[in-house]
Amino acid sequence: MVTAKAILSAPTGLHARPAGDLVKLVKSFEGSAVKIGVPGGRSVNAASMLSLLSLGLKSGSELEISVDGGRESEALEAVVSFLESVKD
Repeated sequence: MVTAKAILSAPTGLHARPAGDLVKLVKSFEGSAVKIGVPGGRSVNAASMLSLLSLGLKSGSELEISVDGGRESEALEAVVSFLESVKD
């Protein structure tokens, strides 16, 4: 398992469109279980759009990402990069 922290850059937070794009990205790493959460709070399966939206993530939110399974490092790098570069 690998973990990292990221700051959500999306000015409007994680709403449906970027959450859907994130789910597609996560699902492209078949065999990897990706979880996203807030420090000291709960974490959710990043392959579930409803779970991601339930976190209510706002712009500037600090996130903890963990990946377990195949291609861990590659998946972690892709998810962190996505979260830190979302613009809409």
